[in-house]
Amino acid sequence: MIETDFLVTSESVSKAHPDKLCDRVSDAILDKYLECDEYSRVAIETMISNNVLFIAGEVTSKGKVDIDKVAKEVLKESGYDRENVGFNCNKCLIFKNINKQSTDIDLGVSHNNKVGAGDQGIMYGFACDETKGFIPITADLSSKLCEKLDQIKKNKKNNWLLPDGKAQITMLYDKDGNPKKISSIIVSTQHVSGVSYETIHFTILNEVIYDVIPSKYLSRDTEIYINPTGRFVIGGPEGDVGVTGRKIMVDTYGGIARHGGGAFSGKDSTKVDRSGAYMARYVAKNIVAAGLARKCEVSIAYAIGKTDPEMVEVNTFSTEKIPKEYIKAAVNEIFSFSVEDILKNLQLRKPQFLKTAAYGHFGREDQGFKWEETDKAEELKKIAFLSFVKDFKKNKLI
Repeated sequence: MIETDFLVTSESVSKAHPDKLCDRVSDAILDKYLECDEYSRVAIETMISNNVLFIAGEVTSKGKVDIDKVAKEVLKESGYDRENVGFNCNKCLIFKNINKQSTDIDLGVSHNNKVGAGDQGIMYGFACDETKGFIPITADLSSKLCEKLDQIKKNKKNNWLLPDGKAQITMLYDKDGNPKKISSIIVSTQHVSGVSYETIHFTILNEVIYDVIPSKYLSRDTEIYINPTGRFVIGGPEGDVGVTGRKIMVDTYGGIARHGGGAFSGKDSTKVDRSGAYMARYVAKNIVAAGLARKCEVSIAYAIGKTDPEMVEVNTFSTEKIPKEYIKAAVNEIFSFSVEDILKNLQLRKPQFLKTAAYGHFGREDQGFKWEETDKAEELKKIAFLSFVKDFKKNKLI
């Protein structure tokens, strides 16, 4: 039990950060294959360096995709289409090594007219009542800072802003786990050479930080750092090699919750790294939305080729309103955790994954992600509470 105030930190990155750029290229390619063939099997990895883009992986699909074109569209939309910004998609080298999916893996995924798990592993989903989107407030605010930073780059008066950027929030919590105030805010943005630090500081402070951060979390003690070194001209792939799957904490809960280790981007949803994590989030979010707990983690484990999980567990961190066994029983009654049902119920065969590859996969209720819906909350509440009340009356429980 925590007996004192404590600090929590989360970071996020802009959509043009080199690692996130690779996630976006990988997921854009996945979406294109799914547009052609919803049963496409895709596992695409991307790496980007100065003037060079590497794309490799395995694809089995009836569709044909112009991978170079898709990749360049993402790079251009991210701002990397001219000189002196960190990358120029019009002059870069693109290397590809795309093969068919392993027939051994296919034996596990396609058998007996059912879908089996495309890999083994454990996946986690998390939710808490700190924000409207049921994610930790530090993860929420750091992602929104990056999203706002990307938005203001579209304003012509801010043409000195370049694509790369990142943000970080440190929040002070009280001993009961409630956010009190922000201890520090960091926003770093790439910029052209010659722009004054005063211009950078004024713009980011007023158009990004004060626009995003609720004033109730700011105090005289809040430290605000904008481009802490004073200069961020060399950025993007020119300054930092990017690789798909290196921002898994940015993708999920900002380091607040556990992660199974498997990245999401570039993978079709027969890979339970992705679909299992989405399902675990869906269940955890509905539990918290139902008021059954203030905080919830759902964990699911699969074996490759098996249609159903080896384990489903619910952890409510002692915040549950009724005994946890009633919550878990209601979860098992309402939700199906077979791979086939997850793909169907969460609509994971439709192209939508490029949207996930910036600002996080969770807590974004305006993107139409099925795993972010709380449509099972009332049913969960009803079944769990009715079962508890029934046993209470029968056994006179406390």
